[in-house]
Amino acid sequence: MSESPAHIPLCEPHLAGNEWKYIKDCLDTNWVSSVGSYVERFERMVAEYVGCRHAVATVNGTAALHVALLVAGVEADDEVLVSDLTFIAPVNAIRYVGAWPVLIDAEPDYWQMDPAKVEDFLARECILEKDGLRNSTTGRRVKAVLPVHILGHPCDMDPLLGLADRYGLVVIEDASESLGALYKGRRVGSLGDVACFSFNGNKLITTGGGGMLVTDNTEWASRARYLTTQAKDDPVEFVHGEVGYNYRLTNIQAAMGVAQMEAVDDYLAAKKRIAAAYREGFAGVGGVELMREAEWAQSSWWLSTVLIDAQEYGRDSRSLLELLAEKGIQTRPLWQPMHLSPTHEGMQKCGGEVARHLHKTALSLPSSVGLAVRQQERVISLLRRG
Repeated sequence: MSESPAHIPLCEPHLAGNEWKYIKDCLDTNWVSSVGSYVERFERMVAEYVGCRHAVATVNGTAALHVALLVAGVEADDEVLVSDLTFIAPVNAIRYVGAWPVLIDAEPDYWQMDPAKVEDFLARECILEKDGLRNSTTGRRVKAVLPVHILGHPCDMDPLLGLADRYGLVVIEDASESLGALYKGRRVGSLGDVACFSFNGNKLITTGGGGMLVTDNTEWASRARYLTTQAKDDPVEFVHGEVGYNYRLTNIQAAMGVAQMEAVDDYLAAKKRIAAAYREGFAGVGGVELMREAEWAQSSWWLSTVLIDAQEYGRDSRSLLELLAEKGIQTRPLWQPMHLSPTHEGMQKCGGEVARHLHKTALSLPSSVGLAVRQQERVISLLRRG
């Protein structure tokens, strides 16, 4: 909810459909916990929308990533190639399973994992042995590639999928920020072996908190359900075959998710209009460039993000952030690249220069589904004045 009439948030939920009705149904029927019809309904809706056979709802996107790594067979002391420019969650999840991230720089055009850097690492830094691919520096097995589709735009997946096939790697998509985005006509989340989504309060659709694992692999989906419900083998005698996790989404949250999914196409259309208005509004403004969209992609435009050239524009991205904050407008820089994170200091990296440049110069602008025209015009006007 907005703090005041003048405040323009970065990205807030839009709850204008059947959310109240469905949540009230949960309350009226006492189906409020992790068992209930809305959980299965939400899973079916997401699976069908993405184009996968199975979906498993989780408490958040990070939990989905953790379980995806487990079902994909990533083990302690394995290595996973992951985007350097990302929110920290996927890199943390790699460490949860005792594996090690190899941080792959972004490419400069669309800011996603750079396939050329992946290819260079696999060809130059790895050795293919009988038991799999190994990093020649660390001696560890390289098990998976985890591209993160950031800001609503898909990674260039064909080269990554080709490399994964050549070297025997699993592909785990982190599509947390990109529900609805298309890569060559296919929805993100349906491209790799398994994928994960987030339904945090600022995502395209929200369940307050929540996530989803999707896959075509029936065995992996079954194991994901098992692990997310405390690995229960006998529900009567409470026999547990291994260490599991309390990761299931509640029926109340799923009810909200069902209502949100009913409006997902309208939300995507709103995000596209917002991005188009920013592009038109910044035309001719030196030093302000909206994130590009590849010809092979349809971005979901989760957060409309601009690059600020300080020399041409007259102020840098952080100065602009402070100026807009004084006017009640919330913006946000991109995440600190993972190779600079104190938490993951010393991890092997490939490049990093592009991620550092984007972190320094990029600024995400108000992008709520419910952003009013007059609010966006105010943002554009202030940026144009500098």
